[in-house]
Amino acid sequence: MSKNRNTGRHQAVELSFLEKVAKRLPEDVEILQALADLYTKTGKFQDGLAIDEKLSHQLPNDDLVWYNLGCSYSLTSQADQAFEALTRAVELGYSDYDWMKTDPDLNNLHADPRFESLLSWLYTACNEEE
Repeated sequence: MSKNRNTGRHQAVELSFLEKVAKRLPEDVEILQALADLYTKTGKFQDGLAIDEKLSHQLPNDDLVWYNLGCSYSLTSQADQAFEALTRAVELGYSDYDWMKTDPDLNNLHADPRFESLLSWLYTACNEEE
């Protein structure tokens, strides 16, 4: 059996397990974060977006939650919402300029001039802290 097939089966089993646990513990942040991440890894972007939206209501001041929400919006071709979420992430303290610049989840935003503007703002904010 190929490695990809093994990985796919493992992810399917893990996904099934996390979905069942999330039904029993619908407010458990760690379960929801793991589920959203796995949805994204398996290409179930709408499902991941739904979880990320829920997490943004549960953890409204968490910069990483807003960053992940921005990624989910990007993956579902919702650029305006993606930029709003990413802006919120930076406002809340998100500071990984290098990752944001290369994160493949944000590829849908690269052609938009707002992306370079957001990166410039993040770069400036990161360098002011030093």
